[in-house]
Amino acid sequence: MPGPLAPPRSTSPVTPASRRTDDAGLAPLLASRRVILCVGCGGVGKTTTTAALGLAAARRGKRVLCLTIDPARRLSQSLGLEEMKTEAQTIEPARFAKAGLDVPGSMTVMMLDTKSTFDGLVASLAPSPEQRDRILGNVLYKYISTSLAGTQEYMAMEKLYAVRGDPSYDLVLLDTPPTANALDFLDAPERLVGAIDSAATRWFVQAFQSSGRLSLNLLARSTAAVLRGIGKLTGSGFLEQIAAFISEMNAVFGGWKQRADAVASALRGPDVAYVLVTTPDPLCVREVLYFADRLREQEMRRDAFVVNRVHPEYGALPGPAEIAAALDGSGLALAPDAAPRLLQAAQDESRMGKLDQLNLIALEAALEDEQSGGSVRVDVPAFPYDIYDVAGLARIADVLAPLPGAGVKNNEALAAAEVRR
Repeated sequence: MPGPLAPPRSTSPVTPASRRTDDAGLAPLLASRRVILCVGCGGVGKTTTTAALGLAAARRGKRVLCLTIDPARRLSQSLGLEEMKTEAQTIEPARFAKAGLDVPGSMTVMMLDTKSTFDGLVASLAPSPEQRDRILGNVLYKYISTSLAGTQEYMAMEKLYAVRGDPSYDLVLLDTPPTANALDFLDAPERLVGAIDSAATRWFVQAFQSSGRLSLNLLARSTAAVLRGIGKLTGSGFLEQIAAFISEMNAVFGGWKQRADAVASALRGPDVAYVLVTTPDPLCVREVLYFADRLREQEMRRDAFVVNRVHPEYGALPGPAEIAAALDGSGLALAPDAAPRLLQAAQDESRMGKLDQLNLIALEAALEDEQSGGSVRVDVPAFPYDIYDVAGLARIADVLAPLPGAGVKNNEALAAAEVRR
């Protein structure tokens, strides 16, 4: 909701930007890290935050790759793209120039394709082209590579690991998968390895590998009875497909486990930063604190918290007469009761700002956590309009990571101006 046209009489609004203790915001992360993961539950502006950070880095001359999982169509349109694709798309410099932005670097976006990433992993690990083709052509593999729970999370980390070493980019940003638990990707490598290296898979390998066909006689009597019952329902061909898939995957298991260990290790590397995104909504704050605890348990840093859609708090507001005088001087043709209505809107906005800050008190302990070395918090104001273009992303980027020389004062002016629009 827009605030009053006139600024407060005796004090400036306590804008989100003025609450930030680090004038540089997230700029140090953009300068020092190779990979940044934006983590948070759905609907908190995580994808927009990722894109705004990418733009902030590109304005600093970096070659940036933004890897997203489920991008909003509005975001792709704001970047001048008809749609996000699984191939890398570099934003045209002319689009930045049209918005009046100096972008000496580059910004590339890419949407994750879970199956093609999985296919590429199998192709790199298979001992021979024949085994690769048998795995890729297996019915069970086709299901697992697209639909099995945990596959998308693991493949997001696999893709991140693959592009992390690409010399074409200085910085890689990942908008983490929109799952019910936004940190499922932390356990994804271990969970998929555990699924392959389980007692059930060893049964199938034992029954299949001696003859190249499924032989239930080699299994324990109780296990064989269960599988024969399944075979009656699904047909023996389905069990053959399962056995063949598990046998082939067993051949690449060593490389798979090594790769998963490397991915898990990379997530804890010193060149990786975690930015936790939330809003002041109490449920979102509770979830982001849970994510912060999970990161600490996994021995990962909580480098920063981004709080989106924070309303301002105002000090003493001008009275209706002062507002009416300001309106008369502005030349705006408004209704006679515009002044008291504008005052009411500003009061409502300020009350929402106070409520936001009460809800955010719970973040203080996480920000001061000694084990993580402390975290930066940046509040992004609740803009009175949708972010639908590059200029809008730039406004968010200016709050998240002010350009050198801009400082907090410019961001306060920006936030106040946006609130008053």
